[in-house]
Amino acid sequence: MSANPNSYPARIAAKLNLPERSVAAAVQLLDEGATLPFIARYRKEATGGLDEEQLRAIEQTLTSLRNLDERRETILSSIREQGKLAPALEEQILAAETMTALEDLYQPYRPKRRTRAGIARERGLQPLADLILAQPRRGETPESAAQPFVSDAVPTVEDALAGARDIVAETISDDAEVRRQTRDKAMRFATLAAARIEDAVDEKGVYALYYDFTCRIDRLKPYQVLAINRGERQKVLRVRVEIPERDWRQAIHKVFPDHPLSPWAEQLRLATEDAAKRLLLPAIERDVRNALTEMAETHAIRVFAANLRGLLTQPPLAGHVVIGVDPGYRTGCKVAVVDPSGKLLETATLYPHPPQHQRREALALLADLVRRHRATLIAIGNGTASRETEHLVAELIRQWEEAQHNGGRTDLRGSGAPSLRYLIVNEAGASVYSASPLARAELPDLDVSMRGAVSIARRVLDPLAELVKIDPKSIGVGLYQHDVDQKALAVALDGVVESVVNQVGVDVNTASPALLTYVAGVGPKLAASIVAHRNEHGPFPTRAALKKVAGLGPKAFEQAAGFLRVRNGEEPLDASAIHPESYATARRVLKLAGVDMRAPVAERQAALDALLERKPLPALAQELGCGEPTLADILEQIVRPGRDPRQDAPPPILRSDVLSMEDLVVGMRLRGVVRNVVDFGAFVDIGVKQDGLLHRSQLPVGERLSVGDVIEVEVASVDKERGRIALGLASI
Repeated sequence: MSANPNSYPARIAAKLNLPERSVAAAVQLLDEGATLPFIARYRKEATGGLDEEQLRAIEQTLTSLRNLDERRETILSSIREQGKLAPALEEQILAAETMTALEDLYQPYRPKRRTRAGIARERGLQPLADLILAQPRRGETPESAAQPFVSDAVPTVEDALAGARDIVAETISDDAEVRRQTRDKAMRFATLAAARIEDAVDEKGVYALYYDFTCRIDRLKPYQVLAINRGERQKVLRVRVEIPERDWRQAIHKVFPDHPLSPWAEQLRLATEDAAKRLLLPAIERDVRNALTEMAETHAIRVFAANLRGLLTQPPLAGHVVIGVDPGYRTGCKVAVVDPSGKLLETATLYPHPPQHQRREALALLADLVRRHRATLIAIGNGTASRETEHLVAELIRQWEEAQHNGGRTDLRGSGAPSLRYLIVNEAGASVYSASPLARAELPDLDVSMRGAVSIARRVLDPLAELVKIDPKSIGVGLYQHDVDQKALAVALDGVVESVVNQVGVDVNTASPALLTYVAGVGPKLAASIVAHRNEHGPFPTRAALKKVAGLGPKAFEQAAGFLRVRNGEEPLDASAIHPESYATARRVLKLAGVDMRAPVAERQAALDALLERKPLPALAQELGCGEPTLADILEQIVRPGRDPRQDAPPPILRSDVLSMEDLVVGMRLRGVVRNVVDFGAFVDIGVKQDGLLHRSQLPVGERLSVGDVIEVEVASVDKERGRIALGLASI
């Protein structure tokens, strides 16, 4: 199979089980510089409606195939330069479909350091090695055949035979078929064993499960592989792969059989033993370990990406004045008050916990902030001292509610004051944001430690807008995230952020540079230019005005325009997800329906329903010269322009009181928020200090949870000594 670009769509379509025509269109669009969100949203007719996940798989497979073909050409050139590219070998290389298969074929021709076999060849022992491989049944004995090879460099007959065996051992180990068969059997039947290194330091017993651990390779779980790898790196565990002897012997014997009647049989058996133990098995062990690690890392990255998507798609809690609290002990709790737009109103520091113990003063200061700013929500970061701070806030709310019941006669709460609730916020990455250049630019007069409280408060108002300011890798919702390929992790997580940002859409007149960076076709440099233009010339009146931004050319405008919103601008369609290239079609639809974009929602819906009764979607699309998928999107956006898909998600749980483990009893039903999803289940915040574990065995087959899901659970067991809570899904 040659490196022919025209073959890529067919190869990708076969691999992913997708229509070749759709794949070909996607490949062409990608090669023309189109982004995944743009293709998924605005080129549905061309791709047959491929979704973003399918398009990402196409992009990844395309990259993989191109890398494979590039490596193929490099290998062919290298072997050709050596003068060893036989037609049969070239055919094998052209037919190889994986990088591993390619490297196996290249192994005998790969430039090597000076090996024992290489030295033996230099001493002229290749003909003797050929006899061992040929296994002739007649002729002279190995000893007599070796006699002519004795020289100053090869002092004895045994030295000659040993050198010949070195050549044979390397030949066996380098053989592509031997490697393939041994590797395939190892991936199915080999065992991975881990043991504690004597005198290794593991004070907390983190790796105790693996002190005496064995498991068949094909039964290992991804988290086990990653944990064992980490234990090995930290010099706590010694790890080995045990390949059954029958498997590697069969693999070698099929390609290099010895003949029992040949006087050379013993020489081949000795070379086989040496090849296996010195060369082949260590190489296969490395391959197996690498394959396990790659599979485990791919799985871990997928888990991290899914959890990040759940976190980013949390619905915003608009309209609140929020008090953000970044809890702490010695340095106190940092407090920031922000208005519904995220503007910072006031900051303070509380010292309710050890060593200061100023609980009464902290309550009074919090109450004063709530009253003066008419705050309705307190957001508590989930880090150190989080639950102790939660108790403090719960006490404040109890006093607040008591004051209300007393008719607002106390100083704590005035008449007509709003209700007050709190929630726990995932503060992962807040400290990273606090020290970033973006935070310094946004909050230049604020201490680094206080910026975290601002970030926590803003995450409630719009989680996505705030979380995009942080490197996705610093948002801790992953599985062994620091142990996986960091480049692959960054690519996957950036893809998730890009996907969510473009799915939600961005208000071009209020978005931060960090948010604009993830808009399709924009990037960091252009995002900075958009904000600079906005600061200098004021809000953009239309999408078309974006064309005046320095560096924003036609291609960038095409990719980005549909995801950028201009609300309350000169063109009503600019507030929708309708692309400017479809404005003419949208206006014709409005004219046919006899309605205006400024009409009430119900009126627009009724007018479009009436239009579709007269002209069903296929007929209307044909009349307008528009694809049905695009027309369906236009109709949806005319009714609800720029609708935020996060509105479909259940809002976070707002609490007014706190539970302790002592309050829990088996069978108690609670509403909880999924905080993290891992291989063995989901950790759920049910309002006590420890998250409860909902084991995967408790979930119905096929049901999957995401970070941020609000679910009803039932307490299955409580282990107060170990601080563990087991949960089950509450039955209806």
